[in-house]
Amino acid sequence: MHETVAVHIDVDRPEPSTTTLVMALHVLVEAGPDARRAVDRAAALLERLGLLLVDARPAAGRFRMLLAGQEKKARALAAVAEIRSVVDEAEQTGLPELLAQASVDLLRGSSSDIAAWVDFELRSAEYYSLLAGISGRLPDAAAAEGFLPEEIAERVRTQQLDDSHRRVSLRGYQAFGARFVLAQRKVILGDEMGLGKTIQAIAVLAHLAAEGQSHFMVVCPASVLVNWTREIEARSALRVVVLHGPDRHYAFAEWKGRGGVGVTTFDALRGFPAPGGGEVGLLVVDEAHSVKNPKTKRSQSVALWTQRCERSLFMTGTPMENRVVEFRSLVLMLDGGIADSLGERDTLAGSVAFRKAVAPVYLRRNQEDVLTELPSLQQNDEWEELSTSDEEAYREAVRAGNFMAMRRAAYMRPEKSAKLDRLREIVQEAGENGQKAVVFSNFKDVLGVVRTALAAGPTTGTPMFGPLTGGVPAGRRQQIVDDFAGVLGPAVLLAQIQAAGVGLNMQAASVVIICEPQIKPTMEHQAVARAHRMGQVRPVHVHRLLATGGVDERMVKMLEEKTRLFDAYARRSAVAEATPDAVDVSDTELARRIVEEEQARLGMTDGRPTASG
Repeated sequence: MHETVAVHIDVDRPEPSTTTLVMALHVLVEAGPDARRAVDRAAALLERLGLLLVDARPAAGRFRMLLAGQEKKARALAAVAEIRSVVDEAEQTGLPELLAQASVDLLRGSSSDIAAWVDFELRSAEYYSLLAGISGRLPDAAAAEGFLPEEIAERVRTQQLDDSHRRVSLRGYQAFGARFVLAQRKVILGDEMGLGKTIQAIAVLAHLAAEGQSHFMVVCPASVLVNWTREIEARSALRVVVLHGPDRHYAFAEWKGRGGVGVTTFDALRGFPAPGGGEVGLLVVDEAHSVKNPKTKRSQSVALWTQRCERSLFMTGTPMENRVVEFRSLVLMLDGGIADSLGERDTLAGSVAFRKAVAPVYLRRNQEDVLTELPSLQQNDEWEELSTSDEEAYREAVRAGNFMAMRRAAYMRPEKSAKLDRLREIVQEAGENGQKAVVFSNFKDVLGVVRTALAAGPTTGTPMFGPLTGGVPAGRRQQIVDDFAGVLGPAVLLAQIQAAGVGLNMQAASVVIICEPQIKPTMEHQAVARAHRMGQVRPVHVHRLLATGGVDERMVKMLEEKTRLFDAYARRSAVAEATPDAVDVSDTELARRIVEEEQARLGMTDGRPTASG
């Protein structure tokens, strides 16, 4: 039990000892990777100085030097000179500043127990990562290394990983993944959804930047372009250049001149000239299964760039080994020799022979193998850039002063909806990994749009239930949930958040999608708690779909600042849990303010229509 059971921190029932632990971890999380870096460099410095200080001891005073023999004197003087050299080197590399900052960060302490608990809920993965490292309870080494053959695993282990341009700590399996990319040069990282493929890619980019590489390219679907930009900015010191939109060719020229991480879409990449050999340090292709058909122009463009780049990283959470033909077309871009060995009849997908054949280019880890000490709840804000069609619908709603129409505008033109595209991708990836998904929205018409889109898209055939709305009798609601849970394999449940957020248990779902931010934060918390509760055996991934630059961004900022700490207190009381309205800001006041601010931002202040909806 002691060796295999990991610590679980229960946010709903915090005990004094658990609070003490969270507050202690909070200090380390706040200090960030620099604290660990400072400790490591201090330990290395201590090791270098240890013997030198012993040899230099006679030089501490004239009397000692007089009593020391000729040999000891010479050794002491040489040690003093070496100590000066070591200290000068440490000063030149900024070690005093690093140690001073780490001392300040570690001595500062937690601001309060509530602040520590709130921060734990926001970035629990970092807390559990630290806890795992401190306790030494790490996942099975072979599983964390994707069961690679020993000769490849050993080469990966010896690969150095520079973290000087990185602002986030890596879990053990993530560090191995980044080293795998560096050691093998052209690979597919196929980790299951939720294991941090983006973080591993950023770690590789940061390492190569530290080695002197200046130009990098990330290619991804338009739906995750904003997420990539924000993640790179937040988790590294690298410069990001968005190569998308009407000014993309100007931005591309600027990227070629100054360098940085260019982030672009599959379609935009086709319009850029392929680089010369060695010009791009790393090509990252996210959702790489999108280019599995070699006959498409986007696949041909990616293939050309891959050929011209010394290092390429393809990323996909889809278990590609179950589709030999599609998998082979991706491997062909990376390593023709390995692709040739993957004949359909020669190698059975998923077999030991298959895994060994693709090991030089393919690494995949599953949640159950490496998330032994992770929390069972991971929350992701999925920021999407509105399409032109979305923007038009949004402007109409703002012009009318209709707050509720502004909130659902991103779904009202489904043929070109950025949020809907991302929702489909999440549901599809969940389905391909055998996971069930719950989709929450405040609006019945949004759920209708989602149902139609999923029924017509690549998830056709996946059982779909709901929508659960206020009009469905209470007894029938639980029956729908039970039917959803009873399906073997993937399924989708659509639910109106106020109708399904209380009283129903949905622990069969391990993916939760919230279509828009809610006015009442407690409504989101209660909805997520339907899936993340006792009996849930897999980590729950919550995806909150948000649009940049409009009502979503304003709501998130207002509610985040005003209600986060208060809500954290309130949710720890049974009274507040029973009366969620008690902790929420005024709906009407918030709506009025957001409508007025958006009308001003978009130059529509003349008519000043009042907020409605």
